[in-house]
Amino acid sequence: MSRNISLLSGKKDDKNSLFGKIASSPNQESDNKIARDYNLGVSTIHSTKSFYDFLGDGFKSKKAYVCTGSACLCRGTQDLVSKKLDEKFGTDNVGEMVCLGRCYENSAFHYEGKNYSGEDINKLDKIIKGTHTGPKYTMKSYADTSFLVENEVFSTYKDFKDLLKKCLSDDKHNLIDSLKESGLRGRGGAGFPTGMKWEFCQAQEANKKYVVCNADEGDPGAFSDRYLLEEQTLKVLFGMVICGYLIGSNQGFLYIRGEYPESINITNQALNKLRDLGLLGKSILGTNFDFDMNVVEGQGAYICGEETALIASIEGRRAEVDVRPPFPTVEGLYKKPTVVNNVESLAAVATIFKLGNDSFKNIGNGKSTGTKLVSLDGHFNNPGLYEVNMAAPMDYIIDDIGGGFNEDIKAVQVGGPLGGIVPVEILRNLTLDFESFDNGGFLLGHASFVCIPKSFSAIEYAKHLFAFTAHESCGKCFPCRLGSIRGKEMLESAIYNNAKFSKELMHDLLETMESGSLCALGGGLPLPIKNLLEHCAEEFKPLMGK
Repeated sequence: MSRNISLLSGKKDDKNSLFGKIASSPNQESDNKIARDYNLGVSTIHSTKSFYDFLGDGFKSKKAYVCTGSACLCRGTQDLVSKKLDEKFGTDNVGEMVCLGRCYENSAFHYEGKNYSGEDINKLDKIIKGTHTGPKYTMKSYADTSFLVENEVFSTYKDFKDLLKKCLSDDKHNLIDSLKESGLRGRGGAGFPTGMKWEFCQAQEANKKYVVCNADEGDPGAFSDRYLLEEQTLKVLFGMVICGYLIGSNQGFLYIRGEYPESINITNQALNKLRDLGLLGKSILGTNFDFDMNVVEGQGAYICGEETALIASIEGRRAEVDVRPPFPTVEGLYKKPTVVNNVESLAAVATIFKLGNDSFKNIGNGKSTGTKLVSLDGHFNNPGLYEVNMAAPMDYIIDDIGGGFNEDIKAVQVGGPLGGIVPVEILRNLTLDFESFDNGGFLLGHASFVCIPKSFSAIEYAKHLFAFTAHESCGKCFPCRLGSIRGKEMLESAIYNNAKFSKELMHDLLETMESGSLCALGGGLPLPIKNLLEHCAEEFKPLMGK
């Protein structure tokens, strides 16, 4: 059934996603028309709508939304935010969103299509009147060479045009070889070589191929994608255009999470400007290369960060994970070969092609090359987003860049809610690269750093992770769908009902989720839970039976 929906969705119109039409459908009559246009049952349209938080009537009726991401939770700011929003709008008119990318100053909330944080909660009257705009956060590079930050390298539409013209005159195989030699690996967490992925897709014989930017950065604690989309938009878009040229695609999609409204607006403005300049569309720069791309707005589903769920969403399906293989480079969007890369991976391509692959591969440890954006939350004295050389010592990042902690911290969760939870004394001995974290039994992922204070219960944090997974699970596989709920229930019973949970049963549950889940949501959750059970054993001991 899902395959038929994919094929029908792609046949009708591959420039404007079916999901975009479903998300903007205002009523039953409109749903019926979409179903007729795509030869689908109206139940399919309703099934898709029911999957996403933002499309529920209860969600849409709210006036303001409080951030419930891990960084704000651990900082302890959100009770006051909720109280002030409730007082202003009424409890029934305040909803929740999971991470608004304001982890560097916390107290985050959403109102009228914009995100706010820090002292903004004390300026509600001005915000409502439209007379207050929160300041932009600063971004710094501590890298030997900046690939992701410095505007001097790639900042104007002329830079875009000049570099694109140079690349379009080069041999496609030479460009892919250069990207492979740079050592660029996927910055979304998996670390797969980017050039190799593009080469795999290039080799596929098909009458249609697609480029997809995975900008559904839903990891609480990470805000690097938001920065790149809003401040370095042209770098991201260049990466997509040149990927389309190299693999033989004429259509791309940027799937941007709905929690980042500013990112969506800025990206759309840049796309329109590129079209006006003839740098998108037909016969780009007088060549036979055609390429255009469109933004797809996410509607509140963390699972869309998983590439097959993201593809399903663009096609207008429920965002359920597909079994792999086949991988997207062979059979992806609309069952055609597709490259899916995250924002940071695509943004790095422009500077690599401008400065040469040596400039990138000579940074790092030879396996993890180039630079990496790291997101430091409000528990650092110098919170914010920083570009750092791969393989940089973590104690340098914590102390010299982050300025140390402003509270006693017992552990840091690195790489989102599925990333490992690393005790501070262990974290200081690691380096910022895939190998160091893997060897330590952790995960680098997006390189987001969410600090867990000593005053914050490890048991409460474990419950928070189980609850997050239970809410965000696509429901396709039993280990994730049921396991996350059972884990949450076990900890809730122990906390609230003094019902001790079985250590053996908990480990059996985690093993089942780890080995049986279809994707990294259910399969990745056991890592941080195991880390907490090991490194915070004294906190769990009173609640555990045999």
